[in-house]
Amino acid sequence: MTAVRREWKGAVELDVTLVDGAAVRALAYPELVGRPQAGDRVLLNVNALLMGLGTGGYALVVALPDRLPPDPPTPAESRAAGHLVKARYTPLQPILLGVDEEASPHRAALADADDLSGLPVVTADLHSALPAVLAGIRADTPNARVAYLLTDGGALPAWFSRTLAGLREHLVGTISVGQAFGGDLEAGTLHAGLLAARHVLHADLAVVAQGPGNLGTGTRWGFSGVAVGEAVNAIAALGGRPVGSLRISAADARPRHRGVSHHSLTAYGRVALASAELVVPDQLDPALATTVEVALAPLAARHRVRRVPVDGLDAALRASPVPLSTMGRGLDADYAYFLAAAAAGRHAARLAG
Repeated sequence: MTAVRREWKGAVELDVTLVDGAAVRALAYPELVGRPQAGDRVLLNVNALLMGLGTGGYALVVALPDRLPPDPPTPAESRAAGHLVKARYTPLQPILLGVDEEASPHRAALADADDLSGLPVVTADLHSALPAVLAGIRADTPNARVAYLLTDGGALPAWFSRTLAGLREHLVGTISVGQAFGGDLEAGTLHAGLLAARHVLHADLAVVAQGPGNLGTGTRWGFSGVAVGEAVNAIAALGGRPVGSLRISAADARPRHRGVSHHSLTAYGRVALASAELVVPDQLDPALATTVEVALAPLAARHRVRRVPVDGLDAALRASPVPLSTMGRGLDADYAYFLAAAAAGRHAARLAG
């Protein structure tokens, strides 16, 4: 490697010159591979570059062959080492302390925890919704304690997200669940993560969304956001209040994502067996509003559609501490998308009281 470009919590961005002389950007996670220094040889995975992934966009450092990181403590050496294995059976699988393990300082709070006590939880399809949801929450309740649960449909390391790094001061904590890792707390399941948000972080409300870089095949069921419906079921099973952030767009070039995306319609309409409150901003463009109303009509038998006022949300979105971007489109290019997410945040905050 030739230089460190920049870094944020958990990640270091590098300039690397390949053996053929080509220059690439690379990303290293020091917790997994050690901290790279100028002059180091680095072993890279370049699949994301070869595939032209917009979210990936990096070669990923697999190892520093000449300077390996120290071995982590074994459970026998440290009771706090944990035994929660994530990214299981991959070459870099980390072993982490689960928030509810016996060695965890939070074990007592979670040993018998079984109820969210009405905690409002916003569910969103894409990671890009997170700052907009948070803007909606902060518009009316700037001191609300908000927890973020990173699910494993996109990037597994929480460290990959610069958005999340920029929002740290606005969250009481991040909980990485399932195969995702790198949060302030680790949970093996979404259920355990939700209970940790309530009983460990003492959140007033929570947001559940996958990391950046979701998977989609363009088919009815081949998208990672299908897990949003399962999140609704988990929240309801634990006595929480699911609030659905709808993926609404008038700008997406793909017909399946215009109006209400088929991702939202499938996740909430087919997968979510429990009832959620689905939020629609009350000042959409008239043509878009009609399209949304028609699309949501079949879901009204199970879910409650809530139309939420948007006064003040534009200013809140424009004051976001991190850039707003979804599929390469900013706030003004896909305004309805971000407004819908902010409205869901506002509604959840009002439920939290």
